[in-house]
Amino acid sequence: MKKMNLPNKLTLLRIILVPAVIAAILIEFPYHFLIAGLLFGAAAITDALDGKIARRDNLITDFGKFADPLADKILVISVMVCFVKLNLCGAIPLIIIIFREFTVTSIRLVAAAKGNVIAANMWGKVKTVTQIVAIVSVFLMQFVYEILERTMTDPVALVGIYDIFNIIGQVMFWIVAVITVISGVIYLKDNKDVISDM
Repeated sequence: MKKMNLPNKLTLLRIILVPAVIAAILIEFPYHFLIAGLLFGAAAITDALDGKIARRDNLITDFGKFADPLADKILVISVMVCFVKLNLCGAIPLIIIIFREFTVTSIRLVAAAKGNVIAANMWGKVKTVTQIVAIVSVFLMQFVYEILERTMTDPVALVGIYDIFNIIGQVMFWIVAVITVISGVIYLKDNKDVISDM
């Protein structure tokens, strides 16, 4: 049996971290959003590392091509589903993001089955970065709110801060949704020749 290389191990680690991130978000304990944010950050770092190492050391495999983007989608969508449950993200931006990801992934799989490789473009990377920034920002705001909740004595001011943080988070995820749509449209436009041959 062939030994799994380091980039693939990092990809697998990212998938394994998903349940831990979800648990840290949904189970209430002191500073659980901080723990969830740190776990999410560790998972995001593996995303940056696995591709870089694979390209540098020529360790690109079929498993990596399939599992790496899948792991990213599982991580981001899982966190956003938890945020929707906690009213930290709207359902509509999440639906838009899921629709885009399923559409692009389906096209990629069909193209790959016919021997056509569709590479990610710059907008795909921008989309990923904005998703990570939005998620990390929500984790940070919830962590700050928990500190304030433990230290502030004015409940009215506390509610006001919560509302401000919530609005910022909602707006950020709408921005992510718009960028996601733009990246999807550009993706389809850039690969219309490949798509037309399906």
